[in-house]
Amino acid sequence: MSDQDILTQTLNATPMTRRSFLKWSAAIGGTVALASGGLDVGLKSAQAAPAAEAAPAKTGKWVTAACWHNCGGHRCLNKAYVVDGVVVRQKTDDTHPDSPDFPQNRGCSRGRSQRHQTFGVDRIKYPMKRKNWEPGGGKKELRGKDEWVRISWDEALTLVANEIIRIQGKYGPGSIVSMGSEMNRTLTLFGGYTDVWGSTSWGTWLDSGPILGLGDGLTITSHNDRLDMRNSQLIVIWGENPAWSTQGNAMYFFQAAKKAGAKFIFVDPLYNDSASILADEWIPIRPATDHAMLLGMAHTLLVEDDPKTNPLIDWDFLNRCTVGFDKDHMPQGVDPKENFKDYVMGVTDGVPKTAEWASEICGIDPQRIRQLAREIGMNTRAALLTGWSVARVNNADAWPQMFMTLGCMTGHIGKPGHSTGVSCWEKAANGGPNLVDAGGTGLPSAGTNPVKSRLNNNELWDAIIKGKYTAGYKDVKDINIQMIYHGGTGSALNQKVGMMKGIQAHRKVELVVSHSHFLTSNSKYADIVLPVTTQWERWGYIKGNREVLIWASQVTPPLYEAKDDIWIAAEIAKRLGVDPRKVDALPLAQQVMNQIKGAMVTKDDGKTREPLVTITPDDVKGLAEQGVKVEAQTGRITLTEFREVGQYQVARKPGDKLGFIAFEAFRQDPAKNPIKTATGKFEIYSKAHAEFVKSKGWTEIAPIPTYNKAIEGYEDTFSDWKKKIKGEFPLQLVTIHYRRRSHSIFDNIPQLREVYPQEFMINPADAAARGLQNGDIALIRSRHGKVIRPVFVTERLMPGTVMLGEGAWAELDDATGIDKAGATNILNGAIPTGQGHQGWNSCNVQVEKYNGTLEPDVKWTQRIPVKGA
Repeated sequence: MSDQDILTQTLNATPMTRRSFLKWSAAIGGTVALASGGLDVGLKSAQAAPAAEAAPAKTGKWVTAACWHNCGGHRCLNKAYVVDGVVVRQKTDDTHPDSPDFPQNRGCSRGRSQRHQTFGVDRIKYPMKRKNWEPGGGKKELRGKDEWVRISWDEALTLVANEIIRIQGKYGPGSIVSMGSEMNRTLTLFGGYTDVWGSTSWGTWLDSGPILGLGDGLTITSHNDRLDMRNSQLIVIWGENPAWSTQGNAMYFFQAAKKAGAKFIFVDPLYNDSASILADEWIPIRPATDHAMLLGMAHTLLVEDDPKTNPLIDWDFLNRCTVGFDKDHMPQGVDPKENFKDYVMGVTDGVPKTAEWASEICGIDPQRIRQLAREIGMNTRAALLTGWSVARVNNADAWPQMFMTLGCMTGHIGKPGHSTGVSCWEKAANGGPNLVDAGGTGLPSAGTNPVKSRLNNNELWDAIIKGKYTAGYKDVKDINIQMIYHGGTGSALNQKVGMMKGIQAHRKVELVVSHSHFLTSNSKYADIVLPVTTQWERWGYIKGNREVLIWASQVTPPLYEAKDDIWIAAEIAKRLGVDPRKVDALPLAQQVMNQIKGAMVTKDDGKTREPLVTITPDDVKGLAEQGVKVEAQTGRITLTEFREVGQYQVARKPGDKLGFIAFEAFRQDPAKNPIKTATGKFEIYSKAHAEFVKSKGWTEIAPIPTYNKAIEGYEDTFSDWKKKIKGEFPLQLVTIHYRRRSHSIFDNIPQLREVYPQEFMINPADAAARGLQNGDIALIRSRHGKVIRPVFVTERLMPGTVMLGEGAWAELDDATGIDKAGATNILNGAIPTGQGHQGWNSCNVQVEKYNGTLEPDVKWTQRIPVKGA
């Protein structure tokens, strides 16, 4: 019996509590995933390549499988062992030995649960319609609780097409709001649709970062690459927990920096798992108050800086590379009194932004604020990194500007070991342009949507209910939405703020259509549900990160009656009289091969690029037999190797020429290498930024990063801020990326539900004040809704703050108005501010003991809508 067999046998014989599962998982490298009838175990060492997994008795084939979900991870390698069309196990990257310089691209417990998703018993198998729906809406109030009736594809497609014709004819093209790229192609060619817009994961970084010059953290990265991070003496991280959210290799990269000698400081309301592994110090902070903290640090730097005896500020960088810091470096034509320095010192408004001023808001001791400012002064090689979470706050439009300003003041930009930027998603801990990229798909555009109305995420549900939306500054317009189309496999109802209003909106319109793998929240409140294929059932898929490109192949034929989204869009187009060839304009196989043929990789010189893949005449002939047209070319690896290995990874080593120092050329000569802002410099004063925010039509900001109180932030927990009298909702809720899900994806997987029970986290002091203990059921209520969840009491969470994982599939009791799943958007209100981002981390709540019972999620009946369907 092999070591793996012995371990599997031992685990199967062990009572599998959450604690024991996590203990075993940690012991073998975090690669255990609970499965029906036992456990999948992949033995892996953090220091060496994993042992080859023993193949099942019957010979099959390892197929590179997509892990396509929006986890923000490093787009990890996922392989499925297929025997006679059945996936019997999964594994992750074992394509080369693992090392910190050349790491394996390993998947997490979510990705390795993929087969339980693709082959889940709760897959929607056939098209369905709601029993009490009829053209015009039928009994709309039954959405979310009606019975389902199986129908044929022809009936489903015809019903949808006829309703599009009827609704557009009666109310106009703008009466359909569509949230699905494939169906958007059809609707664009048939009169148009109302679109939806607004930043989601990025918070205010999406638009503010590029305007100010620092970038958004993904398309424009502002921090150095992972090998250079080892040159940092100090790494300070605000609001990031890659051990849970990103997973992938981010923690591995950070650990390499720590082993190289970097000191880590985490600033976060939670002593999270990333901090528990990396942090030399944790600074707990109240949610939505980071901006105040940084203003207190800026004041300390200004007061204590002495260029000769105590140099804390990099005046050379400020003077050459920024505008707006002081009165002598303002943009032309601007009143010098509007500078940032005078605002911090209180010259402008009479309120110095001292550490004491900041402490009252953020909850950090003034001395610790001053100490941190000194620590990151200009003589230290420091990396200042933030997650997007800090910017997912109502009124946080000036946060990216404040964070950038701190980096500019201390000069931690444009030099080895120095970074200031957003460390998130696939660029977490590894900034820089991609070293290997896919080519374009070649899919032609379907044209421009003729409908100009666009609804912001924060106003989407209100616009449907009330018939009004904000089109811009002092511009409120009428709108009449009568159809909601959920294309693709997103989960807008569950994942956008203000879900209680979202349900109301879904029960108002005349038709709701949803494409789905499962009866998600979108589909549960729909009238017609269309089953779609997963990526495992499609021809192929290309994805990657800075150093990796993955080619995932088809794992299994389409299951049941599931169809690709583009097939559905084209079939509806036929019934609308639209040429389906303009919708399904290029076969998926051709799109994927276009990406592969166009893939480019950076050469060892770090400057020039070459094609990644060699395509031989035999390859051309074989692909032509599949209806795919490509031309022969010479590249770095063969097409066969890319297909069989499933990925190409750029080999890295210290001292190579593939590294990245953000803004290095700009720092050396700003005039010759300007950044893409209105002034060509970092804009501490930015008229463009202030005007952009104002143009959206909600709140306004100053051109410099002044402090703007968050709506439903710390100050709003008080009924009287000056007298410090707490109000009805005295606690602050933070909605975190939770381990069992990628946003809402995987929430229905029983194996993950058993391991990660969607607990509600609360500090012991706050729990004791409410008579709560571990395992009790808490009722959490906000101004917008109510949920119940089991309590997890932990000292790792700052008092006054509570936490709940975002993405749980809502299970709302209409009679009580209580959601038992803990769907955080039941609690988060839709509050449009600034540039129209969603403020998930600014929410006030009250908590009390719930006297009823709550069965663990894993025991809930799965959402199987129709017997046999």
